[in-house]
Amino acid sequence: MTAAKSRPAGQAAAGDVAAIVAGTHGDPFAVLGVQQAGAGLVARCFIPNAETVTAWTLAGKEAGELSRRDDAGFFEGPLSIRKRQPLRYHARNAGGDWWVADPYSFGPVLGPMDDYYIAEGSHLRLFDRLGAHLIEHEGAAGAHFAVWAPNARRVSVVGDFNGWDGRRHPMRLRQDTGVWEIFLPGIGAGRPYKYEIIGAQGTRLPLKADPFAFRSELRPATASVTDAPLRHQWGDAAHRDFWRNADPRRQPVSIYEVHAGSWQRRDDGSFLSWDELADRLIPYVVDMGFTHIEFLPISEHPYDPSWGYQTTGLYAPTARFGEPEGLARFVDGAHRAGIGVILDWVPAHFPMDAHGLARFDGTALYEHADPRKGFHPDWNTLIYNFGRREVVSFLVNNALYWAEKYHVDGLRVDAVASMLYLDYSRKAGEWLPNEKGGRENLEAVAFLQRMNKELYGHQPGVVTIAEESTSWPKVSQPVHEGGLGFGFKWNMGFMHDTLAYLAREPVHRRFHHDELTFGLMYAFSENFVLPLSHDEVVHGKGSLLSKMAGDDWQKFATLRAYYAFMWGYPGKKLLFMGQEFAQRREWSEARSLDWNLLDHAPHRGMRQVVRDLNLLYRSHPALHARDCEPEGFSWLIVDDHANSVFAWLRRAPGANAIAIVSNFTPVPREDYRVPLPQAGRWREIMNTDAADYGGSGKGNGGFVEARGQGGGVAATMLLPPLATIMLEFVPE
Repeated sequence: MTAAKSRPAGQAAAGDVAAIVAGTHGDPFAVLGVQQAGAGLVARCFIPNAETVTAWTLAGKEAGELSRRDDAGFFEGPLSIRKRQPLRYHARNAGGDWWVADPYSFGPVLGPMDDYYIAEGSHLRLFDRLGAHLIEHEGAAGAHFAVWAPNARRVSVVGDFNGWDGRRHPMRLRQDTGVWEIFLPGIGAGRPYKYEIIGAQGTRLPLKADPFAFRSELRPATASVTDAPLRHQWGDAAHRDFWRNADPRRQPVSIYEVHAGSWQRRDDGSFLSWDELADRLIPYVVDMGFTHIEFLPISEHPYDPSWGYQTTGLYAPTARFGEPEGLARFVDGAHRAGIGVILDWVPAHFPMDAHGLARFDGTALYEHADPRKGFHPDWNTLIYNFGRREVVSFLVNNALYWAEKYHVDGLRVDAVASMLYLDYSRKAGEWLPNEKGGRENLEAVAFLQRMNKELYGHQPGVVTIAEESTSWPKVSQPVHEGGLGFGFKWNMGFMHDTLAYLAREPVHRRFHHDELTFGLMYAFSENFVLPLSHDEVVHGKGSLLSKMAGDDWQKFATLRAYYAFMWGYPGKKLLFMGQEFAQRREWSEARSLDWNLLDHAPHRGMRQVVRDLNLLYRSHPALHARDCEPEGFSWLIVDDHANSVFAWLRRAPGANAIAIVSNFTPVPREDYRVPLPQAGRWREIMNTDAADYGGSGKGNGGFVEARGQGGGVAATMLLPPLATIMLEFVPE
């Protein structure tokens, strides 16, 4: 007689009982819950510390008394009910009694179509299926958990609801996809949880946060947190409709780059909440005339000095500023005020924190196993395996998630160059060539193209911006034309060349004239954003003001002239917070900006220049409507090395032309001749040397007159010292 036949009907095998109690069973759903036993049904459960257990239906009908098979808390017994249905248990011991819902009596939530699309890598609603979702399932309210860990021997969800005991809630493996899932009745919002994973070799890994967590604990705690779906009632339809139907290349785009943790802080030094940020930041940005706020990464990250660029929770707004709903309110408030919101997005690398994605199921799952492809020497981080469809799907879904759930207007993709080149920051022998023997990361290229295609295809009106520092071709060209598919690219060359030029003493600038003219050789090869970003004011680089040559007056004058030069130059604009009022200290994420500087006139004047430039840029199509097209630009004076003077024209169809003239020496240029395309009056709409800005007050009385001179048209004018002026043609 076999052992199976010697067991009473419905009794679990001793080996199954021992494995359940030990937390090593490969398929707990085959043992626990409601099981067929001959013509009847039995229930089995594992409830540590219970002495007696009674089974009940969800409708409140007693269904059977269970017997304790193992003192660790394994119970089983026959049921009086005739058909399978979810159960809950009434447990007792000497200390009292409690109720336990039975997750093993519920069917799966995911279905075969999920398996199909997940396996294919084409599922575009992963954020609705993976992670923790509060749902109603088979008559009960609770949380459904699902996580991808294909090489794990066992995955359990643990939290305060089960004493962080991995034996209590091991999950169901969906063999076709490597996704584990379980529905836990009775779990609501605000419950911290992680996954306990036993690797293929039987090793228990450090507890892992949920890759799809929609909310996280505040650092230094690292658990994921269950959260209700966003309930925010959006009122931004007009804003979203406008951008859906607009060509952003022909719209004014002036971006205020913000680190949310250090723009301002409370008096006690703590972070502002999203609502406090909305009350202060949105009106400030509106008043300053910027069109967009771009946040340094606001997804969950453990380490403040990483500024968010080493993220462990791509789907969770950081807990530093309150609950996720607060971010939705912020974005909606910005949209209602006419301000777009762009997020920095980091698919280039991820940190090695034990609770994060590193060796998630005991294997190199999200990263490459070979450090020559999977480790970033610059940042001591790991690199996503862009050749794995599940990883690509994880990242593509994340881009779609921020656009759909939080209505963000764009993603600025960090460190694209590090993704495109297999030998990025590597010496010979430290990298592996691609299948064609080259240094290009073909898998990363395919990922970026896929991400852009899906985002632009499913979320019209959303833009992507690449931080890409090399001459990789067609970064901001469509995928179907062989491009990467981004909407814009940061013009790192503009930033580098202009800052190098302005750091030189004015007397030496004549020898480096081409540092300001060279950029126009490639200015229309991509759709450019001109970035004066956080990267230029950290790590010993000083503030923008400190980079300018000369004494304090000259530094202020040069920076004002530089801003007007940049706002008149083709390309969209980006300025990091604090630089609009000439912050003197280098930026630190650990403190607020030095707002007290605005008590001093030179700093107030600087801010007024930026404000006025934004208003001019937005209100004059000649300054923005052909930012990305060569017909909107022409040189007027390109080769006056001796005087360090530059002049050019900006045009747009149906708009008055605007001439921009910069004098980057401290010498006023009297009776300076500037060729212009039309005779008549040209109104001075910007002069960075104006006394109101802190300048010397030299100018042209508000107008210059262009007349025919020597076969052409020109105006003779005064060029103020270290200043940029803008002149608008005024038709008769």
